[in-house]
Amino acid sequence: MISTQLSTYRLSAVDLLNQRYDLNAVISEIREHIMDLNGTAVIVTGGASGLGASTARAMAASGAKVTIFDINADAAQEVASEIGGVGVGCDVSSSDATEAAISAAREAHGAVRVLVNCAGIGPPGRTVSRRGPLPLDDFRRIIEVNLIGTFNCARLVAAEMLELDPVNEDGERGVIVNTSSVAAYDGQIGQPAYSASKGGIASLTLPMAREFASKGVRVMTVAPGLFATPLMFSLPDEAQKALGESVPFPSRLGTADEFASMVLYICNNRMLNGEVIRLDGALRMAPK
Repeated sequence: MISTQLSTYRLSAVDLLNQRYDLNAVISEIREHIMDLNGTAVIVTGGASGLGASTARAMAASGAKVTIFDINADAAQEVASEIGGVGVGCDVSSSDATEAAISAAREAHGAVRVLVNCAGIGPPGRTVSRRGPLPLDDFRRIIEVNLIGTFNCARLVAAEMLELDPVNEDGERGVIVNTSSVAAYDGQIGQPAYSASKGGIASLTLPMAREFASKGVRVMTVAPGLFATPLMFSLPDEAQKALGESVPFPSRLGTADEFASMVLYICNNRMLNGEVIRLDGALRMAPK
């Protein structure tokens, strides 16, 4: 009995090895199930530095027509000129400023199919410190930029995206990728405002994806852990090294290119929708 099973297995394996595949047909089939970024209009907020800048570069390298939104207009234009894109100064928490920036993106590159929200701030502040309670304006500003800014860009871009023609047989019209943080789940002491803002982004992912599902617009969120960004670079080298070693595996800081790679993968995999992906090397942050 066992001999017969082994013989059958060997025959099956040989048959498989002897099969001839048309590589071009395989590639063609794969392409039918991914979003072709070549020539696609993309907006990256917070694209003048860090995770956003790497994402903008990766999108451009994939053939996308990229518009960068950033509060620092000069820096946005600098990165944009490097990748052949457009840079626009924009406060994402302002409805008027964002509407004007989206209009500029549309004028330059046509209808937007992909929005990547990377704009954000994260100054620390305890709920009650030696100086007293955290000023409400400080809390409000972080919520306005991170959470309201993300929602503001998503709602305005989605309003146009939902009316576009589908780009493939699944009826896909576009993709929105937001940026949360592991602080949404493992917020540390001194991060009540930041954690609240990033938790809000994580929480809006599923209801927004469900709302847009019938029109073929996907919504995903990436929650990065400890990454090598300008904020991290402001710390002493020893502190950066210690933080990197706190990551289980790989025991280092994540790179902005790894974040950008995840965003590209999300764009290319239509089954990814309504989910938050932790990109953190199995890190769980300590209380402080």
